[in-house]
Amino acid sequence: MISINSTELNYLVFRYLHESGFTHSAYAFGFEAGINKSTVDGNLVPPGALVTFLQKGLQFLELEADLGNDLQSDADMEDDFSFLQPLDFITKDAYQLQKIVREKKDRMNAANNESKQESQREVEVERKEEEIQDHKSEKEIGKEEEKSNQDQSEMEPQENGTGGGVEPMETSPSSTFVPGEIPSSDVIVLEGHTSEVFACAWSPSGSLLASGSGDSTARIWTIASGNCRSSMQNEPAHVSVLRHFKGRANEKSKDVTTLDWNDDGTLLATGSYDGQARIWGRDGELKTTLIRHKGPIFSLKWNKEGDYLLSGSVDKTAIVWDIKTGEWKQQFEFHSAPTLDVDWRDNTSFATCSTDGTIHVCKVGENQPIKTFLGHQGEVNAIKWDPTGSLLASCSDDHTAKIWSMKQDKYLHDLKEHVKEIYTIRWSPTGPGSHNPNQQLVLASASFDSRVKLWDVELGTLIYSLYGHRDPVYSVAFSPNGEYLASGSMDKCMHIWSVKEGKIVKTYTGNGGIFEVCWNKDGNKIAACFANNNVCVVDFRM
Repeated sequence: MISINSTELNYLVFRYLHESGFTHSAYAFGFEAGINKSTVDGNLVPPGALVTFLQKGLQFLELEADLGNDLQSDADMEDDFSFLQPLDFITKDAYQLQKIVREKKDRMNAANNESKQESQREVEVERKEEEIQDHKSEKEIGKEEEKSNQDQSEMEPQENGTGGGVEPMETSPSSTFVPGEIPSSDVIVLEGHTSEVFACAWSPSGSLLASGSGDSTARIWTIASGNCRSSMQNEPAHVSVLRHFKGRANEKSKDVTTLDWNDDGTLLATGSYDGQARIWGRDGELKTTLIRHKGPIFSLKWNKEGDYLLSGSVDKTAIVWDIKTGEWKQQFEFHSAPTLDVDWRDNTSFATCSTDGTIHVCKVGENQPIKTFLGHQGEVNAIKWDPTGSLLASCSDDHTAKIWSMKQDKYLHDLKEHVKEIYTIRWSPTGPGSHNPNQQLVLASASFDSRVKLWDVELGTLIYSLYGHRDPVYSVAFSPNGEYLASGSMDKCMHIWSVKEGKIVKTYTGNGGIFEVCWNKDGNKIAACFANNNVCVVDFRM
């Protein structure tokens, strides 16, 4: 008898959550279950293993239920199993399953007999109607045919002219073409990762693109400044591989969960499932390893000055690291559950959010939060300060986004239009304190309800609800000029929307769910990272 132990089952559940896009749940479960200490070789476990395992189990139960019934043909067996639901196999024994099949068969046979009798009655009625129709006079039939011939003559189109009647709708293969579909010639596919790619970020200083993956590596790709078409004709993109392990990797122990460039693009910080933050040079050289967290790091951010790095972890804490010394400056232990996101307000103060539903605003040197925001009824997934640092946006599993001000305890606006969990939010780079001060400040929210929404943050009202995706939307990003918004979804599509019109202007369809999208500093390229291990760079021209 083949058996499975709890350690192996935990790993299968972890992989299922991971592959299904439940990133936070996967890491929280993995941390509590000690997946990083597992002896299971993840490289030997195929995708979809848990579902396959359950399906095989159901097949075994089907065979068990059929023992002793050798006279049935394969077709009969297949028909019998169609009467049963997966839950039946799990909750009932073979005798009960056979009883369910017999009862449903009896009901089906009775219904078939009744249906057959009804069909016979209908056939008899149709036969009588045909007899009546056959008795129509030949004179009437002749009149009908003569009138039909006249109508047909009038409907025939004239050569080089317009015929009578309604003009048929033109159909052609081009009618199935999606407007604004980005051609493959405008796309570079970056291959090399061997697992899902969860994060990507362009360097603020130029053409470097960083990506982080479940294969325990980050990569820094050098992307040529020209269009993708000319780049593909030259040599493949240069890449530096940033390994987060020594020797042979234990697949899921050192996933790169988050990454961020400093403001001048000289240093890249990565956060990993092993609880360590690492700082790398733009050439891929490891500069510093920051060790203090006791659980996976979900978020890390550089401050504007670049002297502090902030990290948030499943261990419920946030840590400010002093980059000059390579040591931790201060650890903030105010949450009662995993810290999911962190964001700097200025060079010394920042906000954190957690699965405990709270948001804390903290300051380096202070031993207590300087502000705590309460109001969400579920896990707070993301937080972001506006360009001036005066407004804080948050989003939650309670289906709402909220806007907060340091001047009051209660939220300024409660944004309630979504009908499922909101995974992320982004401020537009517009309004006071931004590079586009004369444009309206807008907040974008992306949800598991497959919708992206744009909000007027002054009034707290909905501007546009963007319909286009079919599955959960994990990432949104504004173009540097604030005129366009890119969105990436599990439906494998990246849409680019006009913020002014609320319409799709371009779209790209890849071969896997999309975890993150981001624009380069010039606003002419968009990167997207996929569940099929690839990173794509797309040219954007209007």
